[in-house]
Amino acid sequence: MKTYWKKFLHSWQLHVLFFLPLMYVLVFKYYPMYGAQIAFRDFVASKGVLGSEWVGLEHFIRFFQSYDFWRILGNTLELALYQLAVGFPFPIILALSLNYVRSGRFKRSVQMITYAPHFISVVVMVGIILQFLDPRTGMINNMLGLLGLKPIHFMADPALFKSIYVWSDIWQNVGWGCIVYLAALASISPTLHEAAVVDGASIIRRIWHVDIPGILPITIILLILNTGNLMDLGFEKVLLMQNPLNLSASEIIDTYVYKVGLSSAVVNFSYATAIGLFKSVINLTLLVLLNQAARKVGQESLW
Repeated sequence: MKTYWKKFLHSWQLHVLFFLPLMYVLVFKYYPMYGAQIAFRDFVASKGVLGSEWVGLEHFIRFFQSYDFWRILGNTLELALYQLAVGFPFPIILALSLNYVRSGRFKRSVQMITYAPHFISVVVMVGIILQFLDPRTGMINNMLGLLGLKPIHFMADPALFKSIYVWSDIWQNVGWGCIVYLAALASISPTLHEAAVVDGASIIRRIWHVDIPGILPITIILLILNTGNLMDLGFEKVLLMQNPLNLSASEIIDTYVYKVGLSSAVVNFSYATAIGLFKSVINLTLLVLLNQAARKVGQESLW
């Protein structure tokens, strides 16, 4: 015990720095798990969590049997898989492209331009999207008008909602997402590239046989983490882009939980918590399955 306290006092600054993120995780991540039990109770605020009646899986069954279940689940899965399939490769492609740019000035300019949208708030980003796609004054429809085409009401077409959401997200986050891949590429030994050049390998061959194997471990880890958050699309951007005309395609689990739990005339905290817990169980299941699959094929895994 004395040895522990000696080590603690010797590096107390590091423990102080660690204390703040530890408190954040405990207060905002672990403590709220206590309240998750209201998904199995008929929660009444005046009775408290433990005083409310235990109803078991009643709220889950209600959600599974509701008219909106398959539509909401389908919209969430389609949007999540679309975002993962399109959004995951683009930072890798951008990092590989920048890695072979010889002009340092051009490389820094591209990095700055692609990083900058990440720091725009969700509200401002949605406002920009709506201005660009406005059927009367939007830049996109003005360009279509110059080509002699009729204006398109993008935000009123449910079939276009998912593409607008995903591609605007790529525009906003592709530069930020490629940072980790640039760091991984920088850690690859230059001797491997020198040997490949001596053997007459082209840039495409060097990417395929040197760069991709070099960043594959970190790519697998990030894929597992992204899959573990597959259903966590966040309700802010989707909610701001929603309107009565595209609601059939834009209603997802996150926005449904928000409306049921907070914005409806008769709020139902237990029902909303049950839906959110169901989404978390799906995320956990996907995380475990993909991690096990990575281990079986001999790749890096989280555990």
